[in-house]
Amino acid sequence: MKGVLCGVGALSGALGTAYVLTVRGDLTIDLGIGRRTRPLGPHRCLIAAPPEVVFDVIAAPYLGRTPSAMDSKLRVLERGADLVVAAHYTKVACGLTATTVEAVRFERPNRVSFRVLRGPVPSVTETFELSGDGESTAFAYTGQMGTDLWGIGAWWGTRVASAWEGTVRASISSIRVEAERRARSRQTPH
Repeated sequence: MKGVLCGVGALSGALGTAYVLTVRGDLTIDLGIGRRTRPLGPHRCLIAAPPEVVFDVIAAPYLGRTPSAMDSKLRVLERGADLVVAAHYTKVACGLTATTVEAVRFERPNRVSFRVLRGPVPSVTETFELSGDGESTAFAYTGQMGTDLWGIGAWWGTRVASAWEGTVRASISSIRVEAERRARSRQTPH
């Protein structure tokens, strides 16, 4: 009986450690076995700012100097003219911080694409599409998340997707607020 209890304790400890490492993005299970995909979004909104202003708001912390206020959320690891590799940090359950490393491609003036390189799930692709008439921007977010191991992966993906989309909605809201603030300040006579 003592051996069974030790085995159960060891298994529980190993599963707990694997859970924490996976949530934090330190362990990505990318087996390509039993891969299931699910959509992320779509999320759409109208932003009272020209598309080029919205694009600049999205691109600035990646392509320019990342503001120190964003240090706890974003760190650019490698920067090119239209492509960066960036680590994103998101507070999640139990006081853990999930880390995703993503390739982010900028196609001025109407598209930003994200591809997860390392994170709590093996596959995520996302896009921000911007279109507009010069006065306002139709903003559309779409994505796809893939997980492995059939039903277990689908279960995990459902949990990750819920937090992921909440983070995306908060980002879209921040983008909208800042783009509209910049658009108003451009219109204000000096």
